[in-house]
Amino acid sequence: MELIKTDLVVLGGGPGGYTAAFYAADKGRKVVLVEQEERLGGVCLNRGCIPSKAYLHAAKLMTEARESAHRGIVFGEPQVDLNQLRAWKNSILDKLATGVAGLARARGVEVMRGRGHFEDSKTLRVETSAGQKFLSYEQIIVAVGSRPAMPRAFDLGNPRIMTSTEALEVEEIPAELLIVGGGYIGMELGTVYATLGSRVTVMEALPSVLAGADADLARPVLKYTQKAFKEVRVRAKVLKMATAGRQIRVVSETDGQQREELYDRVLVSVGRAPNTTDLGLEQTQVTRDEKGYIEVDAQQRTSDPRIYAIGDVVGGALLAHKASREARVAVDAICGEPSTSEDVVIPAVVFTDPEIAWCGLTETEAKQKGIHVQIAKFPWSASGRALTFDRPDGVTKLVIEPETERVLGVGITGHGAGELIAEGVLAVEMGATARDLAESTHPHPTLSETLQECAEVFYGCATHTATRRHPGNQPSEDVTQSGG
Repeated sequence: MELIKTDLVVLGGGPGGYTAAFYAADKGRKVVLVEQEERLGGVCLNRGCIPSKAYLHAAKLMTEARESAHRGIVFGEPQVDLNQLRAWKNSILDKLATGVAGLARARGVEVMRGRGHFEDSKTLRVETSAGQKFLSYEQIIVAVGSRPAMPRAFDLGNPRIMTSTEALEVEEIPAELLIVGGGYIGMELGTVYATLGSRVTVMEALPSVLAGADADLARPVLKYTQKAFKEVRVRAKVLKMATAGRQIRVVSETDGQQREELYDRVLVSVGRAPNTTDLGLEQTQVTRDEKGYIEVDAQQRTSDPRIYAIGDVVGGALLAHKASREARVAVDAICGEPSTSEDVVIPAVVFTDPEIAWCGLTETEAKQKGIHVQIAKFPWSASGRALTFDRPDGVTKLVIEPETERVLGVGITGHGAGELIAEGVLAVEMGATARDLAESTHPHPTLSETLQECAEVFYGCATHTATRRHPGNQPSEDVTQSGG
C-alpha cells in the first residue's frame, strides 16, 4: 500500500471544506482536498444556497411585474420557460464552481476526486475512478456536510415526493404542491413555486412557521403567505402518504381533525441529517451524538487529536457562513494560533418575501433565558427609501442591555434584510452600544438608516417617528421590556 503524505487533508469540498483548504494553503501547509462529486462547492453552491437564490430572484422579478400597475407601469403576465430558467441557474453554478476550482489550482491545493473512508486515525482511503489511494496526514478536517432528511414513512420511491434537491430542478410547476415543514427551506421554495403558479399548502407541526425567528419579524412574511400561498397550517402533522396515480394521497391531522387530500407533488422539508455514516469513523476515536453529529470543542477538535470537524457535520446552525468561520478556527488551531468558535455572532437570513435576518440574542431567547432586555423597533413605513421600493412592510429591531446600552441582538424584516444584517453582526460582535449606532451617520435615503433610527428610538429622539423619552428618562412607548 503506497501512502501519499501530506500535512493536511480536508474531506469535503463545500464552503467549509474549500475555505479550510485555501486558508491552510495560504499559511504554507501542503493540502489535499478530497471531494466525491465532480464539482467543488458542496450543497450550498450546487443544490442549496445559490440555486435557490437564483430562483428567488426570478420570482421577485415576476412579483414586481405583477404589482407595478398602480405605479403606472403595466406588464403582461410573465411567461416562464422552465428550460431557459434552469439553464440560467446552471450557468451561475458553472461559473462559481469553475472559479473555486481555479482558486484551488492557484493555491497549489491538490483536489482528489473520490469518496473518503478512514482506515485509522492517521490514514484515509479514497475510492477514486482510478482505484484506491491512501493519504497519510498530520491532521484532517472533516467537512462532509449534510443531506435532506426523509422520514421512512414518506420515502415511497415516488419522484413526485421531493426533497429540496429535486425541488431545485423545477422540472414542472405542479398545480397543487404540499410542503411538509415550514422552516426556511420550505418557505423559500414555497415562495418560488407559488410565484411560478403552484397552489402551495404548507404543513408545519410546530405552533408557527419560521420557528427560529421572533414573531414580529415573521409577521410580514406570514401576511405575504396569506396572499401568495393557498394555505399555511400549523400544528399540522402528516400521518401517511400513498401514490394515487399521478398524484400523492396525503392523510394529515390538524388540531385533532384528520383530512385526506391529493397533491401533484410533495416537498418534504423537515430538516437535514449529517453525512457521518460510512466514513469509517468507528476506526478512529471520534465520538458522535445521538443524531450522528460529530462532537467538537471550541477549536473544532474532535475526541481524536488528529481529526477536526466543521460545518453541518457538527450540528448547530446548518449555515454555509458558519462552516466557513469554523474552517478558519480549525486551521488556526492546527497552526497553533489562538482561535475559538465560542461567542461568535452567526447571522441567519431567510430569503422569503420579505426577507428576514437576525443575529445575536433574539427577544424570544431573552425571555426563555430570563435575560432582562429592552426592545426598540423602527417601522419601515417611516422610511422614505422603503416607500420608494414600495415595500413599507418591514421593521428593524434592536435587543439592548439596559444597564450598558449594549446591542445584544439585531433583527430586520424587509427588502434586502440579508444585506443589511451585516451591520448588525458588526455591532453585536464588537460590543457596540445603541449610542454608537445612533451617532453613526448613515447615508440618506437608504434602508440602512433604519438601524440608526431604531437606535434613536431607544433614546426617544428618532427623527421620523413621534416617540419621545418620558419624564424621568423612561423608555418611550416604542421601547418595550422583555425577559428577566
